[in-house]
Amino acid sequence: MAGRGSRLRPHSLTVPKPLIPVAGKPIVHRLVRDIAKVLNQPIEEIAFVLGDPAWFGEDVVKSLEALAESLGAKPSIYRQDQPLGTGHAIMSAEPSLSGPAVIAYADTLIRAEFDLDPEADSVIWTKKVDNPEAYGVVKLNEKQEIIELVEKPETFVSDQAVIGIYYFKDVAVLKGKLKEVLEENIMNGGEYQINDGIKKMMADGRIFKTGTVDEWMDCGNKAVTVETNGKMLQFLHDDGEEQLVSDSATLENASIIPPCYISENVVLRNVTVGPNVSIGAGTVIEDSTVKNSLIQSNSVIKNAKLDQAMIGNHVKYNGNFTQVSLGDYTVLE
Repeated sequence: MAGRGSRLRPHSLTVPKPLIPVAGKPIVHRLVRDIAKVLNQPIEEIAFVLGDPAWFGEDVVKSLEALAESLGAKPSIYRQDQPLGTGHAIMSAEPSLSGPAVIAYADTLIRAEFDLDPEADSVIWTKKVDNPEAYGVVKLNEKQEIIELVEKPETFVSDQAVIGIYYFKDVAVLKGKLKEVLEENIMNGGEYQINDGIKKMMADGRIFKTGTVDEWMDCGNKAVTVETNGKMLQFLHDDGEEQLVSDSATLENASIIPPCYISENVVLRNVTVGPNVSIGAGTVIEDSTVKNSLIQSNSVIKNAKLDQAMIGNHVKYNGNFTQVSLGDYTVLE
């Protein structure tokens, strides 16, 4: 979780990207719970690798500790002191790298149901894509074992893209290989990468298999985060597992077209909301139409016609504006 999320600015300027809510819950909270569902076994520990304490402060730590404890797991907090890549980030959590483990990047969401292959030393989770040349993909042998990782192949290798979630039967093996990567100063793009540790494991004959997810939803930038919000809302609506409209919301001449997430103490007056809209706690929306959008907490929206919009916390927006004060990275389209 140590990155600054620059592609999601301005929304990640005040809130770390993994804590930005999608369909009413922070991205990392949804990811951890979704992985727990796939594993379907007790989780002993959840380790979070954070960046600068000035950015990932005590409130962030407390929310992550509560998340781990809600799953019956011990929380561990680590810091990556320099942005030196995925391999370096993993090694920042070195004391926790033993036994069976899942490693995940906290800017993606999944929907998946599969059993981990007991014969595999590692499982790399993938998603079938239409344009594999745009991704890192796996190369498979006739036994459907992964024998190579290929970044943005110019000729067809496979259509199984690596999504950034990995299972290791014993993550201490990866730790040993990443230690070699750091000691040998093996860098790609000026960073130490998990792939170089994985390649060393493959060279030793370790067996890697794929675990294919049904849905892979990115939260890397504004456009895909809004799209992911809509997809997740539809999944939640179909599952019926979460209450999507709070009992404390005030609805006055408000039409809600599902799926939508309406949080606590939201006020909707003379509006049509939906489909695919999430609204954070305490936000007031009046005389507006909102669809396919993600609006955070304690904002005031008036006279707006919003589609594909992402609006942060404590925002005041009036569609009939004449005097405007806009900060860095602001976009009006």
